[in-house]
Amino acid sequence: MSQEKWLLDVQKITKRFGTVEALRNVSLRLGYNECVALLGDNGAGKSTLIKCIVGVHQIDEGKIYFEGKPVRFSSPAEARAAGIDIVYQDSNLIDSMSVWRNFFLAKEITRGFGPFRFLHVRPMQEETLSRIGALGIRLRSPDEEIGVMSGGERQSIAMARANYFGVKLLFLDEPLTALSVVERDKVTETLRKFKQSNISFIYITHNVYEVFDIADRFEILDRGVNVASISKSERPDLRPEDITDILRKAKLREGYH
Repeated sequence: MSQEKWLLDVQKITKRFGTVEALRNVSLRLGYNECVALLGDNGAGKSTLIKCIVGVHQIDEGKIYFEGKPVRFSSPAEARAAGIDIVYQDSNLIDSMSVWRNFFLAKEITRGFGPFRFLHVRPMQEETLSRIGALGIRLRSPDEEIGVMSGGERQSIAMARANYFGVKLLFLDEPLTALSVVERDKVTETLRKFKQSNISFIYITHNVYEVFDIADRFEILDRGVNVASISKSERPDLRPEDITDILRKAKLREGYH
């Protein structure tokens, strides 16, 4: 696959915080309509890598390509404008606001002209119900507050919002943390539907079991360096235990348990 065919191509980036080298020559590639699991224990560098990609941190060395073009975003807002978004553990939603207000937050539909523009509420409510209903979430009302919804529903709504506004690459930062078994199943099913919508994901987690079924490839970090890159298509016999074994051996090589 040539560079132009990679949606995201991170090439040997290094990030230092003073004398601490948080990332060292880290590379990562993501294809179109692909799910890559970014794995590693706490402190492996997963979050730092993502923050470097979206512009929270500026890299010290290396290159980042998005859709075949070199990029260096100055902020997450700039990355979002290019089609990259992040769904965090807390789903980025405002508890005290209604579902439809959260769904169209900062991207509201308005009517009128010039300075005399007003929120066009009904089409936003209808579109919210339609998009969220397509994921199997039945709302009593689009005016329902986000704060009364379950964690799984909140995560699914955040992902539906990203999908609606044309995201090309979605980072999922530990999306199943603190969710019940039923809610985990709901979010996982949402991801399966999104994989059919030409959206690419990087799923950040330390638990390979929760992402194994939906991931196409696995990128493993340990203490800020690449440990392994494994593709299911090249390893049809791959098991979650094989990946946990790679992580365990990496720790032993570093001399800690």
